[in-house]
Amino acid sequence: MRYLRYAVLASLAIILASIAMANRNFVDLKLMPDALAELVGVNPGISLPLFVVVIGGVGAGLMIGFLAEYLREHKHRREAGERKREARRLAREVNKLKEQKNKGKDEVLALLEDAG
Repeated sequence: MRYLRYAVLASLAIILASIAMANRNFVDLKLMPDALAELVGVNPGISLPLFVVVIGGVGAGLMIGFLAEYLREHKHRREAGERKREARRLAREVNKLKEQKNKGKDEVLALLEDAG
């Protein structure tokens, strides 16, 4: 299984490297369209290689998707935590009741009663 994971990661690295080598041309990224920039008077921009823009966009999309999924599943995690706490509370209560039931009895007889 480990070798399969390494093979997939190596393939991914080769694919990303080939995309990067094929898209080395620089592109200008601007915050606003030119018409709006003339109206406002400011248009900050940056020049980056195309592969950085593509891989950055994919990475940003993944992070936004992970965050959205994390927020969507919050209610399920909260409910699971509440059920876990309730199960622990009930287990403590059962143990407390068993101790009260077996109070004053011989330990061996109490163990035999609990097992049966």
